[in-house]
Amino acid sequence: MLNLLLFAIPGLILVNFWTILRFWQDKQRALSGERRIPEADLLGLALIGGSPGALLARKWFRHKTRKEPFSTQLFVIVGTQISLMFGLIVYRLI
Repeated sequence: MLNLLLFAIPGLILVNFWTILRFWQDKQRALSGERRIPEADLLGLALIGGSPGALLARKWFRHKTRKEPFSTQLFVIVGTQISLMFGLIVYRLI
């Protein structure tokens, strides 16, 4: 279990950093009228563990905060991840 955590934590830090960077890049591209990063890519990063970074980036850069269905899809990903973590914790306690 400890080996898994030692591998997972740096990976999660990296994917969250990458997610924040991609949100920032998308915001810059939006401001300059360039080709945007696909929403599926941003949601994919959230899905693989970058949801905290996605939520932070939305707040920091005021980006994709009112965009639908993107916002709903992001919150579904976050809710699912929280539910899975809670379920795993409860399962480990039983």
